[in-house]
Amino acid sequence: MGFSVSASVAILFAALLIGFGMFHSAAFDTVERVTDARSDARDDLLAQQNTAINLTAATYDIANDTLHVYVDNTGATTLTVSDTDLLVDNRYQTTFNDREVSGDSTTDLWQPGETLHYNATFSSQPGRVKVITDPGVSGTEVVVSG
Repeated sequence: MGFSVSASVAILFAALLIGFGMFHSAAFDTVERVTDARSDARDDLLAQQNTAINLTAATYDIANDTLHVYVDNTGATTLTVSDTDLLVDNRYQTTFNDREVSGDSTTDLWQPGETLHYNATFSSQPGRVKVITDPGVSGTEVVVSG
């Protein structure tokens, strides 16, 4: 009777150690993931608070059927052109004649104080444009004939 009780206590003790080790690993991973997610959310909120844009002009050139949209980065965040979206009359635009930052069409960085210029062809004058940045800050402007 003495050996079987000792053996079963040893087996139970080993099982408790293994079980606690598995529980501790799972709990630690969960806490770490939640902490990382909260940190990422704080970083995203800070980027959004430091982002500001101003649509300075949205003109449609009737002679060339060309829409010109000028947007100033007035915030403190450096934005990327490829992550900035243009909606024309609530339609997402994927094709442009030209998209440049302060005269440079090769860069993807849109620094504070610089102007992003969209140039796109449309068969008729659109009514409204909206520019949306990666942090979610947007600006809207009515298109005028120019």
